[in-house]
Amino acid sequence: MLPELQHAFRAAMLDDDARAVVGHVCADGLEAPARLAVYRHHVFTSLTAALEATYPLVVRLVDARFFRFAANRYIRMHPPTSPCLFEYGAALPDFLAAFAPSQPLAYLPDVARLEWAMNVALHAPDAAPVERAALARRARIALHPSITLLRSPWPVDAIWRANQSDAVEDCVDVGSGETRLQVWRAGDDVLFRALSPAAFVLRQAIERTGSLEDAAAETLALEDGVDLGAYIVELLAEEVLIARS
Repeated sequence: MLPELQHAFRAAMLDDDARAVVGHVCADGLEAPARLAVYRHHVFTSLTAALEATYPLVVRLVDARFFRFAANRYIRMHPPTSPCLFEYGAALPDFLAAFAPSQPLAYLPDVARLEWAMNVALHAPDAAPVERAALARRARIALHPSITLLRSPWPVDAIWRANQSDAVEDCVDVGSGETRLQVWRAGDDVLFRALSPAAFVLRQAIERTGSLEDAAAETLALEDGVDLGAYIVELLAEEVLIARS
C-alpha cells in the first residue's frame, strides 16, 4: 500500500496527476487538489532555488526566466534522491546538453560542469595530504576527494571569470580552444586552474592506478621532455595527494 501511495504522490507532484492520491488528502479548510497544488508549488520553488544557488553562472548566461523554464523540465525528469539539497543537480549539465532550447549555447553544459565541480569541491570531505615518506615507500595514493578533472573544448574558465563582478575582461572568444582544469578546495576556498596536457594525464593516471610510479611512466610516454619533477612538486605544494585506503 505505501509504495503505491508514494508512487501516486510522486505523480501528483511531477506529472500534475493527482487522481490516485487526492482521496488520501484531508481537506482541512482547503480542498485536496488545492492543497496538493500549494505543496507542488513549494516543491518546485525550493528545488529551483537550489539549482539557481548551484548554477549562478548558467542562470546569468541564459537569464532567470529561461533557467526556471529549464529547471521545471529538469525537476520533472530528475527528482531528488537525497534529502540534502546541495547534492541535487548533478545531472543538469547532461540535461542541458540534450535540452533543445539550450543547444545554441554549445558551451553551456561544460560551464554547468564547472559549476557542479565547484559545488562538489565545496562539500567534499576533508582528507590529510599524503606524507612524503609514504611516497618514497611507493604507497598507494589517490587525489583529494574535492578534485574534479574537467576537460572541455570551450574556454569555460575564461567564461566563468568574465562573468564575475570583479572581471577585468568581460569578452571571451569561445572558439579559442579547449581547456583542461583541476577544480579543488584548498582550506575554505574553492579553486580551479588550467593544466597542461601532461599534468592532466598525470592526475588522471594517479586516480586510475593509485601509483605515482605508474602514473609518471604513463605521463612520460605521452610527451618527450616532460618536467615530471616540477609536476610532482606542484601536486605536493597543492596538497592534493592523499593515501589510498
